[in-house]
This record gives sequence, C-alpha cells and structure tokens, in this order.
Amino acid sequence: MSSINVDVSLKGSLRNADTLCDMAEIEEIDFSRIFDRPPRPLNMDRQRSCDERSLSELSTGLPIPSPRPSSRVENNFRLIDHLNCLPSPGRRSGFNTPLSQFGIETHPTVAEAWEDLRRSLVYFRGEPVGTIAALDNSEEQVNYDQVFVRDFVPSALAFLMNGEPEIVKNFILKTLRLQSWEKKIDRFQLGEGVMPASFKVLHDPVTHNETLMADFGESAIGRVAPVDSGFWWIFLLRAYTKSTGDTSLAEKPECQKGMRLILSLCLSEGFDTFPTLLCADGCCMVDRRMGVYGYPIEIQALFFMALRCALLLLKQDEEGNEFVERITKRLHALSFHMRSYYWIDLKQLNDIYRYKTEEYSHTAVNKFNVIPDSLPEWIFDFMPVRGGYFIGNVSPARMDFRWFCLGNCIAILSSLATPEQSTAIMDLIESRWEELVGEMPLKVIYPAIESHEWRIVTGCDPKNTRWSYHNGGSWPVLLWLLTAACIKTGRPQIARRAIELAETRLIKDNWPEYYDGKLGRFVGKQARKFQTWSIAGYLVAKMMLEDPSHLGTVALEEDKQMKPPIRRSNSWTF
Repeated sequence: MSSINVDVSLKGSLRNADTLCDMAEIEEIDFSRIFDRPPRPLNMDRQRSCDERSLSELSTGLPIPSPRPSSRVENNFRLIDHLNCLPSPGRRSGFNTPLSQFGIETHPTVAEAWEDLRRSLVYFRGEPVGTIAALDNSEEQVNYDQVFVRDFVPSALAFLMNGEPEIVKNFILKTLRLQSWEKKIDRFQLGEGVMPASFKVLHDPVTHNETLMADFGESAIGRVAPVDSGFWWIFLLRAYTKSTGDTSLAEKPECQKGMRLILSLCLSEGFDTFPTLLCADGCCMVDRRMGVYGYPIEIQALFFMALRCALLLLKQDEEGNEFVERITKRLHALSFHMRSYYWIDLKQLNDIYRYKTEEYSHTAVNKFNVIPDSLPEWIFDFMPVRGGYFIGNVSPARMDFRWFCLGNCIAILSSLATPEQSTAIMDLIESRWEELVGEMPLKVIYPAIESHEWRIVTGCDPKNTRWSYHNGGSWPVLLWLLTAACIKTGRPQIARRAIELAETRLIKDNWPEYYDGKLGRFVGKQARKFQTWSIAGYLVAKMMLEDPSHLGTVALEEDKQMKPPIRRSNSWTF
C-alpha cells in the first residue's frame, strides 16, 4: 500500500506534516479540517504565489476576500488550495531504485516503466529534448519515431515529479524555436503562433551535424494543424514553473512572446457569437475524422486551462497587461457558456427531452434549436440518477452527447467544472464503471459509433471501427488525468482501483497504445507496443497517488470570483 506525506486530521488530532499516512485513511478524512493552519509559503522570489490571484484582482487590481466554503463538496475542493500553496517536491521520487521515497516497496511495474521511459529519450546535440512516441520496432514507424508535443506532456510530468526538470526546459525552448519557423501548407501560410504537432532530430552521417525537422500538419494524416499543441505548451511551461519554483524560464522574452503569439491566435475577434474556439476535425488527441468538428470539449477545456495558466505566467508589463485583460473577459464568458450549455445530468436531459423548437428572441430556452428527437437512445440508460458530465460538442441544432474523457478531466483540473460538477463527473465514472473503465482504463470516447453512422461520421475509417482506437478504444495514458481528477475531488480510491487494473496487464502486453473492445479486453488491432505516453501516464498516476502534493503541478484551484451560471428560467438550474 502506498503512503503519502500530507497533513491529516484523524481521531481528533492533527498529525505532523512529516508523518506517513496510508492511502486508505485519506478517503475517510474530512478535508475541510486540514486547512485551519496557514499553508507553508512557496519557495519562490515573488512575494506571493500568482496562483492565488483571482481574475477579479487581475482585472481591477484590487484584492477581493474569498468566501468560506459552505458545503462539504467545496470543503473537499480546498485540498487543491492547500496543495497549490506547497512547493512541489524538488526531490526525486526514487523510482530508479526498488524502494520509493518513503521506503515502501514499489510495484515491479514501476521500475520497468522507468527503464522503458528512459530508452525513449531523444537527444539533440548532446541534450535530451523529448521522448519519441513509441519504441515499437515491429511495425512501420510512420511518425511514431518523432517527438509529439501532446505525447510528451505525461513524459514531462514524470520527469518533473522525479526531480529531473532539465529535459522539460530543453523541450520548451526547442519547440519555441520551431514556433518561429515559417509555416506553409500547399502555398498557404499558417498563423505565426502555431506550435508544431511533432519534430524529429535528423543526423547527417557525413557532416555529423544535427538539425530539427518540424511537422505543423503538412505531413499529418488529413493535413490538419494541431490546435492543442499551443495549449499543451503553455500548460507545460506553468507545470515546469510550479514544480521547480523557477520563474526565470517563463520570464524569458522569447517565452513571453511565444505565449502572446499563441494567445493572439485563439483570442482573435471574428464572426463567432460563442466564446468557444471553432476547430476542425482531427485537431486534437482525436486526430482523425470522428465528428468532433465545431467546438469539441477537449479543445475548449484545454483552451480554458491554457488561458488560466497564461494569466499566471504573463509579465505585468504593457504587453502582458493587454492580454491579461482580454483573457479575463474571455474566461468569464467561456466558463458561463461551458457550465451552462455543455453540462448534462438527469434533470437537464429531461429538460432537453421536453424542448420546444423554433424559439426566437433572447428569451429562448432552446437557444441552439436542438430537436428533442435527435437525442440518442443510449443516453437514457447511460445517465445515472446521480452524476453528470460535459458533452462532446454544442453548435446550432447539434449536441454531441458522447462522453470524452480528456475534456472532462481537464475541466476538473482547470476548475472549469464547478465543485458540484466535478463531484458529479466522479459519480458518473463510479456509476458507469463497466462502460468507461471496464477491464483496462480508460475509454477515450463513449459510446462507439457503428454501422451507417460510422460510415458517415468517420468516412469509413478502418482504424476507427467500433470500440477501437478513438472510436471507443481504451487508452492507458488517460490514467494520469483520471488520477489527478480523483485526488482533486477527494476520491483517490477510484484512481487506485483503475491503476491496479492496468498493472495486471501493461507489462505483459508491452505497454500498448490502446485496447479494443467494449471492456478494453483486447490489445488494439493497430496499437503500437512500448507506447511512451502509456508508460509515462502510468508513472505520473503512481507518483501522484503516492504523493498528492504533485497535484499542484497539473491542477489549478477554483477561482472564487468566477461567476456561476445564471438561472435563465425554471428549465435551467445548476
């Protein structure tokens, strides 16, 4: 059983912060009693953590006192407030040895995972700059021998949590250099701020020189630029800063400019009437045609996370303040829109079922003119009495009711989801364990689309047949997101159960990219073996479960000044 190093209240007394606490005990703790003592200060040069600044402070310059949480759900969420005030561990977690940092014997999978992760390292001119997507030499490489921005995220977190930040710093700077390249696809020039989907180190055997070759979508299947790369880059920059306490990297002029270029792309004004970001199919982790065009939850949640991270990283100078003001306005609009129109639970499902159509004027309840007959049959059985989630997409006359794991987990970690909504998402996962977890965590999308709908939506994609790949496949990399969301909501037992499931097969199956079948029982038909982010996702999940203070590296506390959804009629209550 893993142990954690946190302050806990048990049997009427507070234990010392250095006392070991069994993971089973934390599930019984009333988290609200942990925070009676002032948190330890951050080991940073700034007078106080920029994590503590609310949006209202940033926009007005005046501090506003935060109200004391009044419900048990909110009290549980105060765990992240406390952990964000703790300096993230600068020590290694000790996974290079058979024992963890607490002297407890680790699972044998951990040591082998670290060995495989280090084998995936890519070097440029003698320095590690990333990890390749997969070490599988039994299949044609295609682009699995490249360093992907999104794929490197769990690897970066693993190294940060293990006290090895240099590779993350190198990666951030090298991708920043690639961002400045001129980017053209078929004579059409992309925006200046676009980050690459991936890059590769080329070795010249004659001159022995090394160069970087980037892919901005011009070589990708489908030729789609990665909208999520820039958001993941900002997320990693904040994770590095939070984990190390070193603000000098983020304060470099080139990093500040890189952030501003990314923000300029996604905050540009246009014809949109929604604060969400319009995207093409295949622009994110679901990188093939899967009907996620429009305003997919994954991109909107990452957009929200990146905006909040940027608020903490931007310098308070003339250029930075201009973006702070724009970000603050966008966040308020985006949080209202997502919490109101993307959220569904049993009551909201019943309201949609009774929608009137062809409503005109600003008083309309059915604002997107969704036809009730478009509700899929599966959702009536899938929706539990307790629980809810953010649906996949909302646009005129269309609501994609599919469950998307990454978007919902990021919504929790970024505090896009309210404490009540976050708890409801966890309730849903527990209630629908067989459907969403099964025998191998974790469904990327639920349910799968099949038959005639599969032909139309995917274009008869043979890789995305039902319950395979992105069409209902199970992806071990999602373990780290689930674990972080579980810890933030005070439900670590859910993560532990999922990790124990994964440990029964991951080594035996050689770390597949994904699993197939309704329960995730079969290794994916085209899954690469020794997939790096499957390895890293497992390690990050284990380290966070062992030491929950790592959560502060990947999660943001709730902004108390973020306005809750407004009640518009009796049909809409949240």
